[in-house]
Amino acid sequence: MKITLISAAAVIAIAAAILGDVLHSEVYADSPTTRAPQPTDEASQTLRRYTLHLLHILSDANANQWERYRHAIERCDGAPARLAEIDARKDVSALDTTLVDLIEDLCGGLDQRLDEARTVGLLVNEPESMVGYTLIAGGFNGYTHLIDHLGRVVHSWQSEKRTSHGKLLDNGNLLVQLGRGEVGSIAEVDPNSNIVWQYTHADPLHHDFIKMPNGNVLMLARGVKTREEAISAGVNPDIVPSEGMQYDYLIEMRPTGSEGGEIVWEWSALDYIAQDFDPTQENYGDPSEQPELIDANFSGGKYWTDVDVLNWVHINAIDYNPELDQIMLSPRHYSELWIIDHSASTEEAPTRKGGNAGKGGALLYRWGNPRAYRHGTVADQRLFRQHHTQWIAPGLPGAGNILVFNNGYELGVGSTTAPYYSSIEEIVPPVDGYDYRRDPNAPYPPTEPVWRYTAETPTDFYSRIISGVQRLPNGNTLICEGMSGNVFQVTPDGKPVWQYVYPIDIDTPLKQGEEASIRTQLSRGDTIFNNALYRAYWYAPDHPGLQKYDLTPGDTIEIYE
Repeated sequence: MKITLISAAAVIAIAAAILGDVLHSEVYADSPTTRAPQPTDEASQTLRRYTLHLLHILSDANANQWERYRHAIERCDGAPARLAEIDARKDVSALDTTLVDLIEDLCGGLDQRLDEARTVGLLVNEPESMVGYTLIAGGFNGYTHLIDHLGRVVHSWQSEKRTSHGKLLDNGNLLVQLGRGEVGSIAEVDPNSNIVWQYTHADPLHHDFIKMPNGNVLMLARGVKTREEAISAGVNPDIVPSEGMQYDYLIEMRPTGSEGGEIVWEWSALDYIAQDFDPTQENYGDPSEQPELIDANFSGGKYWTDVDVLNWVHINAIDYNPELDQIMLSPRHYSELWIIDHSASTEEAPTRKGGNAGKGGALLYRWGNPRAYRHGTVADQRLFRQHHTQWIAPGLPGAGNILVFNNGYELGVGSTTAPYYSSIEEIVPPVDGYDYRRDPNAPYPPTEPVWRYTAETPTDFYSRIISGVQRLPNGNTLICEGMSGNVFQVTPDGKPVWQYVYPIDIDTPLKQGEEASIRTQLSRGDTIFNNALYRAYWYAPDHPGLQKYDLTPGDTIEIYE
């Protein structure tokens, strides 16, 4: 993503206005500044205490401006004595001209300091941004950080195992996935990183998890069927490698004690297969006439088969809607989203009867790729290897709509020249009670999103894998461009107003001016960097889980020299 920084002269003009009659008006930094080295001499320590004092006196809105100037003026020779005099009088009104004079007289290099190269940490912070706290976990380390709106760490957690991402709970604890693959487990950790509950499943847990309103934990697991078992289910032998077929299923766990719990609900994609390859099987039938089922032989593209095993559905996200008692899934290899009925019990779900919608655990709704149920062509496809499908929560702009990070990989399947790019898609689902409206002879509606974000130059925003999205209370949308560790906010009209680049390269903090190293270089912009993030989550200052923490800001993660 490309950004443009305004000139330092313009920033100084803004400061003059702030320090005059509109001292407490709502003004934010138009762009960040380089952080100065930590002061060592007594005079610089005095200046640091003074500027921190100002941050507490001024409103939160103006704190951004002061933080920016603090970084710049800490290195101005002779500044501490002038500022200490004002501090002694505790006379904030005296700042109307004094600080401006100080900048002009003693900080002749301010323009250069404000324009120094910034590559990581906070890069953009404009008035339209939504102030709050952002939770980030490095994709290649065991760190989880909660940062404030200025990119300063207010709390950290650390695990000996790699953590894909964490979610802050209302009780102040963190729900995280530890490790990957065969060692994957779900854990709840307290503010001191102590595990208070942990569960390890027989099959690998992967990608996503949810703490449900009833306190249970909904998790994704992945099993494996042998080649023979897959073929007996009607899967074409030509697409099943010798090692067999992976499949995804859901488990709902009621935690007990400090380890384990009781599985109270399950759903498996294997129970909802339609296929027209083997007429001897019970699930034989035309998938186009059964869109509530999963076409076992739909080819999700050239990366559907991972050499040794058929990675069949590859669900990478789950969401829960308590009002409808429904679950949303993101089957990446089908390039669409699915909605199923959680109210159908484990026993009645496979019968395709029961539950609020009367269809058991069959698909109630699907969107993004009509080819997957033989009701469209490539031209009708809207999602391409998507992530983080979700309902927009009640009380937020667009509540009840569906929001998706559309990775854009294999955009226009078969094309060898069109560049790839990512987008954010918001759609209005055709809800009809507990079911969804559809013309039997047409794809599931809608045909187009109600809102869409792409970069001004589309290819500037692209992440082939991982990544996430979240609607914020003021209508902004938080976006995590995962492969490059880039987290940013955009307004409803698509203007980027806040940007933070994760400043850890695997497990080493970066120096300002450095960039993360490349982990994998693929084709057509498919570059995975070592500061990659699976997702990022934004939390309002009044979130229940934050009340357990001292949110006094500390230092930034990135190192300044």
